Amino acid sequence: MSDTRRRVKVYTLNEDRQWDDRGTGHVSSTYVEELKGMSLLVRAESDGSLLLESKINPNTAYQKQQDTLIVWSEAENYDLALSFQEKAGCDEIWEKICQVQGKDPSVEVTQDLIDESEEERFEEMPETSHLIDLPTCELNKLEEIADLVTSVLSSPIRREKLALALENEGYIKKLLQLFQACENLENTEGLHHLYEIIRGILFLNKATLFEVMFSDECIMDVVGCLEYDPALAQPKRHREFLTKTAKFKEVIPITDSELRQKIHQTYRVQYIQDIILPTPSVFEENFLSTLTSFIFFNKVEIVSMLQEDEKFLSEVFAQLTDEATDDDKRRELVNFFKEFCAFSQTLQPQNRDAFFKTLAKLGILPALEIVMGMDDLQVRSAATDIFSYLVEFSPSMVREFVMQEAQQSDDKTEKSEFLNFFYNHCMHVLTAPLLTNTSEDKCEKDFFLKHYRYSWSFVCTPSHSHSHSTPSSSISQDNIVGSNKNNTICPDNYQTAQLLALILELLTFCVEHHTYHIKNYIMNKDLLRRVLVLMNSKHTFLALCALRFMRRIIGLKDEFYNRYITKGNLFEPVINALLDNGTRYNLLNSAVIELFEFIRVEDIKSLTAHIVENFYKALESIEYVQTFKGLKTKYEQEKDRQNQKLNSNRFRRDAKALEEDEEMWFNEDEEEEGKVVVAPVEKSKPEDDFPDNYEKFMETKKAKESEDKENLPKRTSPGGFKFTFSHSASAANGTNSKSVVAQTPPATSNGSSSKTTNLATSVTATKGSLVGLVDYPDDEEEDEEEETSPRKRPRLGS
Repeated sequence: MSDTRRRVKVYTLNEDRQWDDRGTGHVSSTYVEELKGMSLLVRAESDGSLLLESKINPNTAYQKQQDTLIVWSEAENYDLALSFQEKAGCDEIWEKICQVQGKDPSVEVTQDLIDESEEERFEEMPETSHLIDLPTCELNKLEEIADLVTSVLSSPIRREKLALALENEGYIKKLLQLFQACENLENTEGLHHLYEIIRGILFLNKATLFEVMFSDECIMDVVGCLEYDPALAQPKRHREFLTKTAKFKEVIPITDSELRQKIHQTYRVQYIQDIILPTPSVFEENFLSTLTSFIFFNKVEIVSMLQEDEKFLSEVFAQLTDEATDDDKRRELVNFFKEFCAFSQTLQPQNRDAFFKTLAKLGILPALEIVMGMDDLQVRSAATDIFSYLVEFSPSMVREFVMQEAQQSDDKTEKSEFLNFFYNHCMHVLTAPLLTNTSEDKCEKDFFLKHYRYSWSFVCTPSHSHSHSTPSSSISQDNIVGSNKNNTICPDNYQTAQLLALILELLTFCVEHHTYHIKNYIMNKDLLRRVLVLMNSKHTFLALCALRFMRRIIGLKDEFYNRYITKGNLFEPVINALLDNGTRYNLLNSAVIELFEFIRVEDIKSLTAHIVENFYKALESIEYVQTFKGLKTKYEQEKDRQNQKLNSNRFRRDAKALEEDEEMWFNEDEEEEGKVVVAPVEKSKPEDDFPDNYEKFMETKKAKESEDKENLPKRTSPGGFKFTFSHSASAANGTNSKSVVAQTPPATSNGSSSKTTNLATSVTATKGSLVGLVDYPDDEEEDEEEETSPRKRPRLGS
């Protein structure tokens, strides 16, 4: 047994009645002890994992469809399907299933679907009595047949019985012969009945019936029956469209007749589902799930057959890139590839990857480069769709191709190289429409920064009295609020708004993924300011795109961006939009509130302070959410915390200064008389940072010490602690104050006063570039050292 014979794809039907691909593997039938019976096992061809383990239940209805499909239901709303690569493999597994259930392998369905309510009624009856007796297929019986078909739709068991009866008696072909007779006789009543009959048979949702109805012999007559809807005054002309208007174009001749037939069939069945049949009601919504599956598996088969024909694809690419190919032919080739890529989405992931790798190997990107340069809008649109499939499949492949085009080398591109190229050579093209439609008059920049409000009109709209209006790309000073002249800055044109929305979507993606490059671009171009001009667009979707762009920037919580926003006052247009929106509870309102709520929840302090300090008065009346009050609370809490920290730092430094002062006096060398003593200078301490009680304490202390040490020189006045500015060499060189105190040799008695003054000035000027209290990072380290093992203060005289 060959591997390909048992090679299958496993599908499950999802809630939307679409088939989901669960993977590819090899199927076998074997006895499973845990399940106590013969079971179907599918092991993945990639890693051998178990994709499916399903017991062959004697009462489950298995269906064989299109020679290579086996479909069944294991539970309510859980349908399974095995799609075989070869018919022989499908037949082998089908025989195993039929053997377990005691059925003849020639049947297409192993069981009649009996619902529980009717099962007991029929279980003792002979199998032949399960079938519905069909009226004779004659013109005068059409009404009776229509009533029968319509009546069974509400009962699953009766639908199954009717489907089996129609199949066994070859009834559908007989009905279609009656259709031809009715058309020839212009029997309108009979044609209306046939519409109801054929539509009802489609709703039986049976693949075996579809194979008959959609065969080359029958499908056009089925379409003909569906033209005669009784609700229409005149019949539709679907057959005329399918045979005359819709032409099948073989861009490259298809020699495989089976493939050609499958393409024709798929197109026509898709037309029946999408165009002819009315939108199903809630009652009917599950009636056509098998029709959807029929189309799906047809597409899978078409893509697989085309992909395996390398000669065909090679010829398509050769003509697509050949300069001699005329534009009409190239247009057909591009449209073919667009549909081909769309069909490829039905493939399982492994096969889809192989499909796109094949296209890349054959040169799809150089081919797209050629067709994207064509003037034909339809061709460019199709090429863009193909390109989007490729980008979704492999962005790196596309980046590499772009960089090779730019560098003309085989260099394997990295993301950074591509981004350098993109921002240097491409970004200005992307943003040109945005910058053009949001430009400002440079002479009015100051006014613009203050007010940032525009009146909106677009010169491309029908003009009444502005026959001399300038093009939309030219902007004048008349765009500022308060001007009496025409305002031409923002697009009211829907097409332009759509274009700008797409550009903003791309830029928003860049903000999230490109970081450094886009940050530089935004700040250099002042791009966010330009984008926020669109907050006043009459097109809400465009205003939301602009807001989403800002929200993504704020979401990064990058302080570079935050400073850019606060310095540029860029919250103003957002808040104006919120206030202009008034009491309307809509998407714009929710989006703006969410932006500010994010700032509150994430506690972005710089933005919170900016909003509260500049806009709270305008926002405090908004009470239906607690966002803005919450921002105010956060702001006040942070302010209190900073004040407490400030006071704590002052207290800490005062206590430390007191301790150092005491040690200075007690450690003084009594033997050295006449030496000048320099009081320890605290870093960056302004005079008014010391409390009054400290000076009183020092005066009392000095009076006491003077009784014991009459010969000790007096210390400098409290003014020695004052923070002063100096241009001395030591200050300019950033000399550390502690080093100066510890290493300065003792002053001689000569000129002691002047030297003391110079030293004090030098020391106190060490931090001269700072003003007021500063919380130095090494303070905490000093505190820890004092608590564990206090340092020995060096004597000035040592």
